[in-house]
Amino acid sequence: MTVKITIDMIEDMHRKKSLPAFRVGDQVRLTLKIVEGDSERLQAFEGTVIRLRGHGLSRTFTVRKISYGIGVERTLPLHSPRIEKIDVLRSGHVRRGRLYFLRHRSGKAARLDEKLDHREGAAEAPAHVAPKQPPLSAAPARS
Repeated sequence: MTVKITIDMIEDMHRKKSLPAFRVGDQVRLTLKIVEGDSERLQAFEGTVIRLRGHGLSRTFTVRKISYGIGVERTLPLHSPRIEKIDVLRSGHVRRGRLYFLRHRSGKAARLDEKLDHREGAAEAPAHVAPKQPPLSAAPARS
């Protein structure tokens, strides 16, 4: 009996199982393994996701941050063994798939609006509740 090994089976072995859902415009903190000689250390890289591309094991994303006035971008494979952890700090409201326009902006102009999920708030409390008024017949008579 022969065992047929497909590319999908090999990719599944290397694919990370627990990845947070993030999109373009989200503010993320990456914890990366940095190898220096024989030792390993963890280093944080925090920035805005400006691009997602590819699919499957070859899916990559680009994170941009401003460090001491200089723009720094890192493009990493999503399923890289060098990525220890990905934390989504806040979701940005954008209407683009690539945020390359942020490269030409600095300071407050490079900020993105935060995405507010109105559906979560709607489940907890209604958006507008009219105050209860007593029926007209129960109103006190004026004299």
